[in-house]
Amino acid sequence: MRFHHYALEVNNLEKSIAFYQKYLGFLEESRMFFMGEEIVFLILGDFRLELISGHQLSDKTAHICFEVSDLAKVISRFDASLKIEGPYKLENGWETVFYEGPNQEILEFLQVRAV
Repeated sequence: MRFHHYALEVNNLEKSIAFYQKYLGFLEESRMFFMGEEIVFLILGDFRLELISGHQLSDKTAHICFEVSDLAKVISRFDASLKIEGPYKLENGWETVFYEGPNQEILEFLQVRAV
């Protein structure tokens, strides 16, 4: 398992992209749509930032994502009552699932696969 990205829900996607590019030097890596949300990944070296737009901001506007090689194995390890949503298959072939940690933090586990 390794760190994959940190995610933020944003009010204005283009304004947020411009901010992170101008002031921190991030580059746009990819864009996709998922369940009515537009998602943009920005990269800076080995750090990946996910910006999410398309719904009202909730009280949990951020999550941390870990990339795993076997998502099914991760799912089997967790208590089902901790699952928030998923598993989902994204348009780029990735598979993902979300869980809630002990402090109500959101944890995403992602298996990266080519389409």
